[in-house]
Amino acid sequence: MSKIAAPKGTADVYPPESARWQALEARIHALSRRFGYGEIRTPMFEATELFERGVGEATDIVEKEMYTFPDKGGRSMTLRPELTAPVVRALLEHNLLPSGPQRLYYIAPFFRYERPQKGRFRQAHQFGTECFGYAEPEADVEVISLAFELLRSYRIPSVTLRLNSIGDEHDRPAYRTALLEHFRPLRESLSEDSQRRLERNPLRILDSKHESDREAVANAPTFFDSLSDGNRAHFESVCALLSKIGVPYAIEPRLVRGFDYYTRTVFEFVSDALGSQNAICGGGRYDDLVRSLGGPATPAVGFGLGLERFLMLLDAMGAGGAADREGIALIALGAAARERVVPLVAALRRRDEAGIPIVADYGDGKLERQLKRADRANVRAAIILGDDELAAGALGVRDLSARVQVKLPAPLEDPDATAVAVLRWYGDLRPPSGLSEAV
Repeated sequence: MSKIAAPKGTADVYPPESARWQALEARIHALSRRFGYGEIRTPMFEATELFERGVGEATDIVEKEMYTFPDKGGRSMTLRPELTAPVVRALLEHNLLPSGPQRLYYIAPFFRYERPQKGRFRQAHQFGTECFGYAEPEADVEVISLAFELLRSYRIPSVTLRLNSIGDEHDRPAYRTALLEHFRPLRESLSEDSQRRLERNPLRILDSKHESDREAVANAPTFFDSLSDGNRAHFESVCALLSKIGVPYAIEPRLVRGFDYYTRTVFEFVSDALGSQNAICGGGRYDDLVRSLGGPATPAVGFGLGLERFLMLLDAMGAGGAADREGIALIALGAAARERVVPLVAALRRRDEAGIPIVADYGDGKLERQLKRADRANVRAAIILGDDELAAGALGVRDLSARVQVKLPAPLEDPDATAVAVLRWYGDLRPPSGLSEAV
């Protein structure tokens, strides 16, 4: 019988790789809490209308990339292709906005039907933040600085913040006219997608990834000539505040985002380490989204960061190796030793406040084979208990990083006292040399 493989464009994550994901997610949770953001979780599928109205019918996502299906009640449902619109839906459904500004974040999967390639999956995972209720430029800077602090904490080199303003609904008509005047004479040289979007939404052409559109986009007019005084002042304040807090940036006047709901500030962080597909994360303001989905006019700003691409970036910069060794493996040699292992494991797990992994090898086998299994489990230490140790009233304790083994006297008849001695020894181990602090 043939094996069943995972669907194309998806990936399994299992130990020890899953430890890298957990370390990244733990850092994200801690950073988000430090900025005062609370976690939100929304369903993996929503009514299709949510994304048609929220993301925009003329976007690549809605036109070509959504996993849409009828449920048994005949309703059109879609696996979420992004997470901002579902967060807004949840805010409105649970009437959270009247209680004041909302700072939210999520770590969750999303789904897009596109050609799988390096860093692009049909099921991918995203860390995102959403700040609702503040129209002031300080909120833009808070969101940008949260993303910046995550990148800075990993010491990622050659990262550039690209920044632009795309105005609002009052600026768009003049800019749309300027784009039409620029692109219409070039229609025949544009890609098929851009030709289709030219009359419907020429702003989408600026986000085109087609090679044939590059020259036309590079020479297109910028939004700066169409910005109102208020939007120009907002953007200048964002730039000034970023400079004050030490976040370097470069203005990219043709930067847009792939969704129709964005307004005013848009941004992305890029790195040369990822090659041509160099974006690490991106976001901006979406002051009209809440209203477009049936809620009150509510300013908002946020960003999204793909976890798969971020881990790829760590690999590219040499910081994405195996996770640091952590935990203790207990190895019992002989029947008498195995009788002692279960109560000792239970005592270790009860007394360990740091939450390190505590595992036991219950199988028969020579010491060398069991040490190899402990090594593959990526634990830091092995506790060896056999007839010799029982007779001597001492454990064999081995540092699997330093490859050093010593005897540890312990009252083996008392599991709790023995656990205290083991944990004290483990806590005194020095961190392995050469391990990256960034992973």
